[in-house]
Amino acid sequence: MKLVTTIDSLSKELDWLNALIEYRFQLYFKHEGDLQKPALPQLINPDCIYSEYVNSLNLSATHRVLIILALAPHLRPSVFDLLFTKNKITDRVYAEFGGIKGEKYAGFIPTAETAAFILAGEDLAERIHLAKAVADDSVLIKENILQLGEVAQIEPVWAGELSVTDEFRVAVTEGKPFKPRYSTRFPAEQVTTNLAWEDAIFEDSIVNEIRLIELWLKNEKQIMEEWALSKYLKRGYRALFFGPPGTGKSMAASLLGKSTNREVYRVDLSNVVSKYIGETEKNLARLFNIAENKAWILFFDEADALFSKRSNTSSSNDVFANQQVAYLLQRIEDFNGLTILASNFKDNMDEAFLRRFQSLVYFKKPGVGQRLQLWQNYFKSFELVDVNFHKIAEDYEMTGGSIINVLRFCAQIASRNGHQKLTGADLQRAIQRELLKD
Repeated sequence: MKLVTTIDSLSKELDWLNALIEYRFQLYFKHEGDLQKPALPQLINPDCIYSEYVNSLNLSATHRVLIILALAPHLRPSVFDLLFTKNKITDRVYAEFGGIKGEKYAGFIPTAETAAFILAGEDLAERIHLAKAVADDSVLIKENILQLGEVAQIEPVWAGELSVTDEFRVAVTEGKPFKPRYSTRFPAEQVTTNLAWEDAIFEDSIVNEIRLIELWLKNEKQIMEEWALSKYLKRGYRALFFGPPGTGKSMAASLLGKSTNREVYRVDLSNVVSKYIGETEKNLARLFNIAENKAWILFFDEADALFSKRSNTSSSNDVFANQQVAYLLQRIEDFNGLTILASNFKDNMDEAFLRRFQSLVYFKKPGVGQRLQLWQNYFKSFELVDVNFHKIAEDYEMTGGSIINVLRFCAQIASRNGHQKLTGADLQRAIQRELLKD
C-alpha cells in the first residue's frame, strides 16, 4: 500500500515539475498573458514513503523541486523535452538551461544550473539563496538524498549534475532498504557470520574490551541523549584491533554486528587508495556519505596500507600521503557509527591516529588452553580415530584462522573418502600442509 501511494505522490510531483518548467519557459521567452505559478501539490496521505521524507525532514518547496528534478530522469525523462530547445541564432542549446548528456543515456541529465533556471530564473538573489540548498551542509546532502557532481576547478559549481543517491531512489521507488553493492563507488562488502560468541575462543582481556564496545553500541542513545552527555562526548566509536593474522579480528567485528543488530561492511583499501591527488579523499567521502546515519560498522581490514606512520619529510609523495591520512582522521572522527581498524602491528600506526581510538584491543595468538578448545570445537562433527588434541595443542602454535584452514582440508579428505571418519594421520597431514605456508 505504501508503494502505491508513493507512486501516486511522485506522479503528482512530476506533473508539478512539468508545469514549473513550462511556466519558467514562458517567463524566459516573455510570452504574453497572465502567467500563474503552479501550486505546490499537497501531500495529504501519511502512508507514503516520499511524504515521510518530506515531513520528517521538514523539506521546503525548493527541496522538493530539487528532489523531483533529480528523480525525473529515472521516472519521466520526457519532462525535460522543452529544455532541448535550441537558440536559433547560435544553433546551440541555451546555457541557462544547464543539463548534460550521459555516456549511454541520450536524455537530459539536470545540473544545478537547471535547478537555478527553474527556481530562480534571472533573479540573482534567489540564485544565490538556492546555492545553500545544494551546499555540503544542506539537509538534502547530509541526509544522503541528493548529490552534486564534481566539476573542474575552472568550471562553475552549477555545472555539476544533480542526482539522487541510490539509497533514496531505491527507498522511494521500490519501498525497501538500500543495500549498496560492491563497486568502485562503494569499495566495501557486507560481512556476516553464522558463529556466536561462544564459538569465539578469546582471552578474558579481549572479551572484556569487546563487551565494552558492545555496551556502547547498545546504550549510546541513552548515554548521549537521556544522560545529556552529547556536549562532552562525540557520537560514534573508534576501535583498533591489532595482532597476528588469523587471531579473530574479522570474527569479532562480525559478532559485534550480529549481537547489536548492525550491518558490518569490510572496506577494501586497495580500491580506496589512489595514486592520483584528491582521488583517495573522494573515494573515502563517498564511502562515509553512504554509511552516515545508518548505524553501520565499518571494518578497515589490513589498515596499515593507509594509516601507517606519517613522515615529516617535505617530498611531494609524503605531503600527499599526509593529506590522505589527515582527511581520513577527520571523517572517522565525524562518523556516527562504529569504525574498526585492523592491523597486524600497532607500532605501524601513527601516534596521533592512535589517540583518537576509544579501544585498543590486542588479539594475540591463542595459548595452549585456547588452542585445545578451538581444536575440540571445530572438529566435533568428525568421528575421530587416534587423535590427541591435547598433544596437538601443545605441539603446534597455530591461530584460529590456521586451524580453520586445517578443518577445511580435513573436510575435503573426509568427503573424498565418503565418510566423516578422521584419523590422526589425516590430521597430521593437514597440519603439515598448513605449516608449509609459513
